[in-house]
Amino acid sequence: MKNKITELFKVKYPIVQGGMVWVSGWRLASAVSNAGGLGLIGAGSMYPDVLREHIIKCKKATSKPFGVNVPMLYPEIEKLMDIIVEEGVKIVFTSAGNPKTWTKFLKEKGITVVHVVSSVKFALKAEAAGVDAIVCEGFEAGGHNGREETTTFTLIPMVKEQVKIPVIAAGGIGTGRGMLAAMVLGADGVQIGSRFAATVESSAHINFKNTIIDVKDGDTYLTLKELAPVRLVKNKFYNDVQKLYKQNPSKKNLIELLGRARSKKGMFEGDLEEGELEIGQIAGLIHEIIPVKDVFKEIIDEFNLVNSLIISL
Repeated sequence: MKNKITELFKVKYPIVQGGMVWVSGWRLASAVSNAGGLGLIGAGSMYPDVLREHIIKCKKATSKPFGVNVPMLYPEIEKLMDIIVEEGVKIVFTSAGNPKTWTKFLKEKGITVVHVVSSVKFALKAEAAGVDAIVCEGFEAGGHNGREETTTFTLIPMVKEQVKIPVIAAGGIGTGRGMLAAMVLGADGVQIGSRFAATVESSAHINFKNTIIDVKDGDTYLTLKELAPVRLVKNKFYNDVQKLYKQNPSKKNLIELLGRARSKKGMFEGDLEEGELEIGQIAGLIHEIIPVKDVFKEIIDEFNLVNSLIISL
């Protein structure tokens, strides 16, 4: 399977694993890269020295390309970027910020840069900033989302119509059929998060993994839009947020309820009541916890089967 994304990242399949906080450590990233995709270490939940440790372990676990996802709101981002350069990481995905801030710095170091966007407007800004590709994420995705609430399958063709650089579709994709549909609409590749969160190699707590495979349609919801929109599984914490909304809360009230380390508590420590459980709508199609290599086999086999059926029509 050869196209712009496989050539850009030097991988077998145009499949990127999302750099999810508390989920995407070196084990998951290296397993995805070894299976033929592009694995990403999620730096957003790591102290700088922890990121270095994960990069070193990932280099030992795979000889294939892998990258690091860096949310640009990270408080010590300078330290993260220095570690990425020092450890020789060749691919960086940036998100939640202005791509102009770090793209030039990274490109001068010979690093391939990809930026995550949620609208045509931000896709054009990322292209103007000089990134090599963009991830276009619809609001079906888990975790933090854009404010536009544009779905993946409307966003992809609109962005593709406006930009010349490669486009990676994200949000609501976890099957071969979904991958094929995204590419039919113009995507050059896909970024998959939720399906990889529920794998053996994911660093998510087993309680969270089991929650993912129990999720059905309507069990996740986008909330906390006044802070940073986030898609969560409905649990006690989510219900507490909704109760607070009925009191017409200020932004300060919401911040106080959120507190610190909610996502760590839920996804990494397994507190299913008080933690944030960030997962996408596609979780409704995830029914078992399996190794990464089996996820790839399912996705690629289904992609090829459905594609061949369409061609034969």
